[in-house]
Amino acid sequence: MMKWNNIVWKDKEIWLYKFQRKIFNLSKMGDMKTVFFIQKQLIEHENAKFLAVRKVTQDNLGKRTAGVDGISLLTPDERMDLVKNIKIDQHSDKILRVTIPKPNGSVRNLGIPTIRDRAKQCLVKFALEPQYEAFF
Repeated sequence: MMKWNNIVWKDKEIWLYKFQRKIFNLSKMGDMKTVFFIQKQLIEHENAKFLAVRKVTQDNLGKRTAGVDGISLLTPDERMDLVKNIKIDQHSDKILRVTIPKPNGSVRNLGIPTIRDRAKQCLVKFALEPQYEAFF
């Protein structure tokens, strides 16, 4: 079994870059059927899941912000479990709603998703971003 601390991240990042490059080039050519197929492959691949979990649990500034589940820090074993259990489906966890006061006296509502939902969002972002970069 693979350990979180022994993962070679550079290989996974290169793999993701190559997949995103394929999506970008195919989007430019207009071959959307192949783009959707590759995006689905990317979302289901273990390398992308590892990178998404790493991004939301270690790299992002909001990594210590707990959602409604109260979980803010994950151990390496918990990260591995999250990678195994992450799946893009129609379901999401509840969102923690917080109101933040603004300088003018009004308030701003903020929704904080759980770590699992943030990882799902990051995974989908990996697949969709290169497609839309080709258009813009």
